[in-house]
Amino acid sequence: MVSPLQKRLFILLIMSFLLLFIIRYLFFHGDIVAAIKASTEEYKRTANMPVLVTVYYEALCGDSKHFIIKQLLPAFKQASPIMDVQLVPYGKAKTSTTLTGSYRFECQHGQTECEANMYHACAIEAIQRAEDRINMVACMIHDNRRPREALHNCAEQLGIDNTELIFKCFDSGHGIELLKFNGDETHALRPPVTFIPTVTLDGGQHLQTLILKDLLGEVCKIIGKEERAKEFCY
Repeated sequence: MVSPLQKRLFILLIMSFLLLFIIRYLFFHGDIVAAIKASTEEYKRTANMPVLVTVYYEALCGDSKHFIIKQLLPAFKQASPIMDVQLVPYGKAKTSTTLTGSYRFECQHGQTECEANMYHACAIEAIQRAEDRINMVACMIHDNRRPREALHNCAEQLGIDNTELIFKCFDSGHGIELLKFNGDETHALRPPVTFIPTVTLDGGQHLQTLILKDLLGEVCKIIGKEERAKEFCY
């Protein structure tokens, strides 16, 4: 038989878990909502500003791999001054919250993809130069079946020297927060994601089939008749 004291202790334990969850939610929710609203609104680009290219992808997705290696990387190498690239690894994953307030992820291609997405998110945050960041993601996505090994090998190959910061991000749990944020941003897209990768230009989804087949061509359409288009657009 359960004593009254045991009942009270059990109730206090449940209330503590709920309180922890509420505090965690309130702490992160305000910043996340504001960031999502800013990221999903149509990007107001003025003349001579780069086109905002946002790539929503998955680390083990074949279509994401093809787009990043065959479209994004060469387009950026040719026309980086007219492109501001934002990378959002998450895709069609799902996020849930446990009773203790921690996050749990289910990814389309299994748990390894969740880990790989998290390593990508940590690398994207840690690497400051856009060219290095895109090269790193393109290298890692070649083969992400062993995410930690892929990160180490690609960093060595590309001369990225702050891998300790990236590993710390993953091991400390900060990577979990980054992946949660990426999930919120992905789920906030309108219309919702139906295919991965999804790529927005200046915040708009436009015609995805054209963007996925000819990214630079679609970026150049937005640049239009600006003088610099002659230098970077064919």
